[in-house]
Amino acid sequence: MTVLTKALTHAQLSLHIAVRRGERGDVPGWVMITLMTAGLVAVLWTVADDQLRALFSRAMNTVSGP
Repeated sequence: MTVLTKALTHAQLSLHIAVRRGERGDVPGWVMITLMTAGLVAVLWTVADDQLRALFSRAMNTVSGP
């Protein structure tokens, strides 16, 4: 059993125990994290749009097709 599998099994067991106790988690916290992540992606995309397009174009131009 790998370390990742052990960690996932432990996390699943912890979640199962928490659900059985009636603990559903911090929904507003997850909503805030999701919105902040979306905001961060939007800001980074706006700032680095030209650089990302150039990087993608260079990468696609170096790939040779059949």
